[in-house]
Amino acid sequence: MSIHIPPSLLHRPFRLLWFGQLISIAGTQMQLWALFWHIRTLTDQPIALGGVGLARILPILFLSLLGGVVADVANRRQVMFITQTVMALTALALALLTSSKQIGLWQIYALTAIQAAAVAFDNPARQSLIPNLVPARDLPNAFSMSSVAMQTGSIVGPALSGLVIAYLGQKYVYLFNAISFLAVLLALLLMGRVAQQVQPGQRVSINFSSIQDGIRFILSQPIILSSMLLDFFATFFSSANTLMPIFARDILHVGAIEYGWLSAAQSIGAVTVALILSQVHEIRRQGPIFLVSVVIFGLATIGFGLTRLFWAAMFALVVVGAADNVSTIIRNTIRQLQTPDYMRGRMTSVNQIFFMGGPQLGEVEAGAVAQIFGAPFAVVSGGVGCILAVIWIARRWPQVARYNGDEPALALERRPAQ
Repeated sequence: MSIHIPPSLLHRPFRLLWFGQLISIAGTQMQLWALFWHIRTLTDQPIALGGVGLARILPILFLSLLGGVVADVANRRQVMFITQTVMALTALALALLTSSKQIGLWQIYALTAIQAAAVAFDNPARQSLIPNLVPARDLPNAFSMSSVAMQTGSIVGPALSGLVIAYLGQKYVYLFNAISFLAVLLALLLMGRVAQQVQPGQRVSINFSSIQDGIRFILSQPIILSSMLLDFFATFFSSANTLMPIFARDILHVGAIEYGWLSAAQSIGAVTVALILSQVHEIRRQGPIFLVSVVIFGLATIGFGLTRLFWAAMFALVVVGAADNVSTIIRNTIRQLQTPDYMRGRMTSVNQIFFMGGPQLGEVEAGAVAQIFGAPFAVVSGGVGCILAVIWIARRWPQVARYNGDEPALALERRPAQ
């Protein structure tokens, strides 16, 4: 198979956003894993780590649906500019508080919640903006490349996080993250105006009725609804990232640098898969591949929970990331192609509750189970729960297993002129 430039990167607006995200995501991932390490330094209670998940998910639950309507009504590029600025300022606040040695758990939780509130508006705007930057034929490739940016940043970020903590100090992780947001802000400035469609025959307003329209649309689309539910339950049961400091320190008996690599392991597997899929023009039998990948995700999670060797844990996490990213790319493509442009913000906002709610609530669940039964049991039982969720979804919505990927798309509308 010959190597070629991914077609989505041939479109300048998407290329600008992609490079900006590549830098910004690395900073965001640096901060995320540094937060876990920071909290473990302040307290040895596993439930405190689970509190980060609660601080990240509550704003999503309360604001996500509103964020979706805003993404469909307002200029998505301008919404992103505001949200990225807010996230940069909160990262700077973490750096300043840490530097002054005045930071405690409540400040970490509060600033994390503010960033999550910004994310509630940023994700629907960004996900809905991507189909406006590339033609429909290049959309699967665009999501594959977005995954490359996400996972590359998720490899570089955690690895750098461990190095920065070890050699420079905790505050510099937060400072570097604040600076990294400038890359996306610059990309948004340089790409210029981006056209987006409006709902035919009516003007969408920011009100409860518009939110209801988005919910009704998703409930009417079994393939979209089932993929969201499986995403939620799989990540709820198998999410144990907040327990990584406990595995590193207390089970695998490694330091900050090894912790950084453990944190990056899932993204190593994910970016490898994304690079491979970026060279594939078409993916067929998407439904069966989607279901099998989630089963592998659960099995690898069980393997990680059972191992006591550093390199075996690394391998299990690489497989976890690879399997998860296969399902992510497939389900993102399905949802965006099956959703009209004027509804994409609301669809993405509902999906955001599922794909962020699952892992964040899962982190709370993992922390609580680990508090009672220990971290290994929390991870292994989560992997089992993930596999059971796949069985339930496959039986409840058999059309998922039959989905091939060449079915007529509901949202293959003509892209508006740039």
